[in-house]
Amino acid sequence: MLSCCLYFTFNGVALNRPRPNRLSSVNSYSNSSTERSGAKSAMAAANSVRVAAAQMTSVSDIASNFSTCSGLVKEAVSAGAKMLCLPENFSYVGAKAGDSLLIAEPLDGPIMQKYCSLARESGIWLSLGGFQEKGHDDAHLRNTHVVIDDAGNIRSTYSKMHLFDVELPGGAVSKESSFTEPGKDIAAVDSPIGRLGLTVCYDLRFPELYQQLRFHHDAQVILVPAAFATVTGQAHWEILLRARAIETQCYVIASAQAGKHNEKRESYGETLIIDPWGTVVGRLPDRVSTGITVADIDFSLIDSVRAKMPIAKHRKPFDFWRPASL
Repeated sequence: MLSCCLYFTFNGVALNRPRPNRLSSVNSYSNSSTERSGAKSAMAAANSVRVAAAQMTSVSDIASNFSTCSGLVKEAVSAGAKMLCLPENFSYVGAKAGDSLLIAEPLDGPIMQKYCSLARESGIWLSLGGFQEKGHDDAHLRNTHVVIDDAGNIRSTYSKMHLFDVELPGGAVSKESSFTEPGKDIAAVDSPIGRLGLTVCYDLRFPELYQQLRFHHDAQVILVPAAFATVTGQAHWEILLRARAIETQCYVIASAQAGKHNEKRESYGETLIIDPWGTVVGRLPDRVSTGITVADIDFSLIDSVRAKMPIAKHRKPFDFWRPASL
């Protein structure tokens, strides 16, 4: 069987390339095992479903970013996608430190409600990775991944657990924890493109989260919205994404911020969709352009990879790795 991988630039030009062919808070699209079984049967009958992953360069203008996202949504709907995944900081990237705290809002605030309306009016599910959700005090926010259904309802949220407190090659220092409070709960949710595992950016470097999503929460598709730095992106982005896909036997959808946001900040880009065998099946032709890439989630491929290499049966349980006594 052939699955389709399409690339769209923001001006609507498309290039086609055929390819062969689930501790924590867990959110659920289906509220009962019967509903979930029915949903999985329906997906299996359909065999595949189309998803879109976006790439953009957010700025410090909320209205401008919403306009860009609206255009990307139109592209995804036109391509037949059931879900569009937007990158971390899709709604805002500040020009200077502290700006994000000034615009942080609760999930029922006007910014997120506009995106809920956009999903409803467009009839498409949205993954909004890295929204500046208001924290427990004015000095902190949460870096929150939000999944909205095609009726405009928030179906799942995940607050980023692993905060980017690092010294980058070249001397640049980041301390995300100075203004962000870490999340504590894993999130997985059923959707039209399969059972989703939610992560954000720097989480990518911590494979135990991805193992939990696959082996404890039955994820079929893992989302990695990001705003990777250019130096770490060049060295590690694609390698880490393909590793997470291979070791979990999940599709990995990584929507990326790209290019220069302002004079002080630049993101690596390179939005990717990767299948459970680790093959890149969606990539924009330009690493820093604004646009979408589209691919089909092939449920039979997920089943085939897992059946032929049954790592779920072969792996040691988490409690096997308890410390040895001395």
